[in-house]
Amino acid sequence: MSTGDINGVDTAHLLFARGVVGDTPAAGDYTWRASNEWVHGTHSKTKIDGYFGLGEERNHKGAYEFEADHPLEFNAADNAATPVEIVLAGLASCLTAGVAAVAENREIKLRSVKATLEADMNIGGILGADPDVRNGFTDVRVNYEIDADETSEADLEALVAQSQKISAVFDIMTNPTNVTVSVN
Repeated sequence: MSTGDINGVDTAHLLFARGVVGDTPAAGDYTWRASNEWVHGTHSKTKIDGYFGLGEERNHKGAYEFEADHPLEFNAADNAATPVEIVLAGLASCLTAGVAAVAENREIKLRSVKATLEADMNIGGILGADPDVRNGFTDVRVNYEIDADETSEADLEALVAQSQKISAVFDIMTNPTNVTVSVN
């Protein structure tokens, strides 16, 4: 088990955490939070600083902020990435973290990892132009370029496949999730 000396991921700690959650399932219950405030037009800011995990309230080392907007052709100010692009960033980040963790556990030294994502959608649904058009993505493509020491293409494909298997964001995007929206 590596403590992070290959790619910087302490897999010994992750496997210890897996054992703890296996022995005490409630330790695996987390609640992630984000608060969002409208700025103007379609521009908003999201702040992330606290979450619940391991049975107690926790804070990140600092607060993280993200902005979202829409592009000029939507008659918006284009002050930031669109929300759907932020979803792609979340997927890329989660899958890439998984690639690094799985590589570390398999003692594969990574030299570089680059993911390129594309997602197709028809905005006719969002605009109300066609009620039969889905509002979200119809197809997402993720392509990896991975340079690693003495690793076959089959090993790299297995690395990415295992990353998908353990990725929370991949799961969120590929399985239905119950979402409740309310107004206070």
